[in-house]
Amino acid sequence: PGLHRFLASKEQFHAYLRARGEPGGQADGRGKEEEEEDEVEEKEEEEVGSCQNEPPAKRVRSEDLGQDGERREDAGAAEKEPAERKRARGQNKSRPCMKPNHYEQRRLCPSVTQGCAEKCYFGSQCRFLHDVGEYMAVKPADLGRSCVLFETFGKCIYGVTCRFAQAHLGDGYQNIVNTDLAKQWEGKSLVRNNLSKDLQHQLRKRKFIFKKADEYLRGLAKPHGNGGKGGKATGRSTEEREVSNCTTPQEGLGDSPGCPVLPEQGEDPKPDTLQSPGPTGGEEASSVKTVGPVTDEDIIKLRSCEKKKLEIQGKLYLAPLTTCGNLPFRRICKRFGADVTCGEMAVCTNLLQGQSSEWALLKRHHTEDIFGVQLEGAFPDTMTKCAELLNQTIEADFVDINVGCPIDLVYKKGGGCALMTRSNKFEQIVRGMNSVLDIPLTVKIRTGVQEKINVAHKIIPKIREWGASMVTLHGRSREQRYTRGADWDYIAECAKIASPMPLFGNGDILSYEDANRAMQMGVSGIMIARQVPVGALIKPWLFTEIKEQRHWDISSSERFDILKDFTNYGLEHWGSDTQGVEKTRKFLLEWLSFLCRYIPVGLLEHLPQKINERPPYYMGRDYLETLMASQNVDDWIKISELLLGPVPTSFTFLPKHKANSYR
Repeated sequence: PGLHRFLASKEQFHAYLRARGEPGGQADGRGKEEEEEDEVEEKEEEEVGSCQNEPPAKRVRSEDLGQDGERREDAGAAEKEPAERKRARGQNKSRPCMKPNHYEQRRLCPSVTQGCAEKCYFGSQCRFLHDVGEYMAVKPADLGRSCVLFETFGKCIYGVTCRFAQAHLGDGYQNIVNTDLAKQWEGKSLVRNNLSKDLQHQLRKRKFIFKKADEYLRGLAKPHGNGGKGGKATGRSTEEREVSNCTTPQEGLGDSPGCPVLPEQGEDPKPDTLQSPGPTGGEEASSVKTVGPVTDEDIIKLRSCEKKKLEIQGKLYLAPLTTCGNLPFRRICKRFGADVTCGEMAVCTNLLQGQSSEWALLKRHHTEDIFGVQLEGAFPDTMTKCAELLNQTIEADFVDINVGCPIDLVYKKGGGCALMTRSNKFEQIVRGMNSVLDIPLTVKIRTGVQEKINVAHKIIPKIREWGASMVTLHGRSREQRYTRGADWDYIAECAKIASPMPLFGNGDILSYEDANRAMQMGVSGIMIARQVPVGALIKPWLFTEIKEQRHWDISSSERFDILKDFTNYGLEHWGSDTQGVEKTRKFLLEWLSFLCRYIPVGLLEHLPQKINERPPYYMGRDYLETLMASQNVDDWIKISELLLGPVPTSFTFLPKHKANSYR
């Protein structure tokens, strides 16, 4: 796909980067002995098969280069490729992990940073430093003269621990505050859906009351009149009648006063109403003192037709992206034109246990006007309880069930794609979650599990009957993964079957032309994900291209500015102290492992870039563009150092996701 004048061999590519793009520099003036040594070292590295090396060498067509020697090397690489690809799998297991004590041996106690050192919970047994002078003597050097938190909000809450502290430290290490700017942000909630300590305590002690979920699960346990098993969801339960019938008066809806309905999520309820009843759980919602009109929401349940509608037809939907679809990245996509955003996949059992790391996936920035959360689970009890928990404690516009996750870790436990083969459990999950939610429920599925056996067209009508508000269909099966193109003809067929329920299509949206063709297939909208050579992660400005109907030949400096913005958003979200800087670096490197696959529009012979086409090595139009095209981990780290300063000693990084979309 690259223009001939930009093509390069692997050796030329890396020599250019080593010489920092200086023409006639070290790259051109290197002796033959040095080049031979480098070739020997590279061959040794390939034989060792280190997991931190770049992917198998990109193969340039022989007609482009016409060198017999290189053709023989390519043939050898092709023979080795299956073994290398097998070794590269499972990178999310046993990956090197940099913990805070690896890059900061002596840390300052948070109580000192917050200005209440005398209230340290651990007292004299605290393992952190309490002497600011002692901490400053061992603190790593500052990374810059301007602090994004201080410039944006007028105050940096990290004080002396900030890695940009020279911007806001006065005499005696006093933290300077810009009072005028700080007042503008006072009382404003920038990030919502935080996990409070009280709620975490209730979840850990199992004192949270799941009234609606328990009622639904008791209904599943009772034997039904048709003689079926108690766990079978096909019986005509009260919940099913409520879901399937929206036009006739509901029977028995007032018989369950123990199922209060909270206000709509968009009303921004107060923290007191967000928490579940206390450990005693004695008081009903109707006993809460309110000001305003008297309603019967506490005794009469909402019918499905009375629920808040999810009106996103024709909008651009950023898919939930594990690891990389974090809050700073979603802010980048939102700025480029994404209409609907969704948090990363969260495991329901971890949420029910009150794990802070899992609840962090639910956080919502105030700029995300249409926001949903995605849940993964395999059983109706945990999924229904988790849905009720989120219904009461977070602000979201919809909840999505992940029935498309292909990874073994999820599939073997009965979640993700496995639910497509467990129709009874799938039905119980959808009906149960729909019965406890006051917001729309959506489902994301694939075409099927096996490559040539599509089952989505059989499942979609059932999902509509069970009460889901929308379905997203990824045009690939689980076995297919990302090695072949998405089947948009099948997606169009399923869109007709799903009507009147909206169906969003997902897969191979590489440009605005592909988006236009997808919308002509009859889908209600398109979801833009990551696992294609050009997607939201590889090309976040794709949303702008679709809305403006043009190809954007974005320059390397503009792409670098995007990375700067991501870094600033990351420092806001994860913190500007050493721990926050390194966490921002970690997610930046994860994103760079995708960004390096982008080929600039100005270098392509044919527009747009096609899926499964591995580009040859090419020289960019400047040094930065060439550096961004490198698939070497060391070059990604070099880019991160341009933004976040030098990495800590003995720093290691291995990307979590490995591309397998190239054949």
